[in-house]
Amino acid sequence: MHSDLTELVTGALSAEQIVLMLEHLPVDITYVDENDTVRYFSGEKHRIFPRSKAIIGREVQNCHPPDSVEVVESILQAFRNREKDHADFWINMRGRFIHIRYFALYDAAGNYRGTIEVSQDVTEIRELKGEKRLLDWK
Repeated sequence: MHSDLTELVTGALSAEQIVLMLEHLPVDITYVDENDTVRYFSGEKHRIFPRSKAIIGREVQNCHPPDSVEVVESILQAFRNREKDHADFWINMRGRFIHIRYFALYDAAGNYRGTIEVSQDVTEIRELKGEKRLLDWK
């Protein structure tokens, strides 16, 4: 293997390839570590909720409006205690339907290692009907 590749469970990728994958997924991603510190968020291409690089290194509780901090704390506590491993929300925002999901991350030993928030504009997905089994770019 090349030394510039990061070994993953099912392959190896360079840092550039990892960034390309994360930036091109049609979702808004934020990663918060096991100490509630914001460590990463995906770029502007699919960003639904505005983020500033100033949040990197901040406690996630300080990145939410005061009226939602209690909900954030409740989710993180449930994840830490392994009572839950995900939480789902959906909202209507500026005429779009947004699906917001939080996933607990645990390492191989079962230790809580953080949370990812994944938000996606699913407006068009909700309107799908029937099947589309053939490629049609028209």
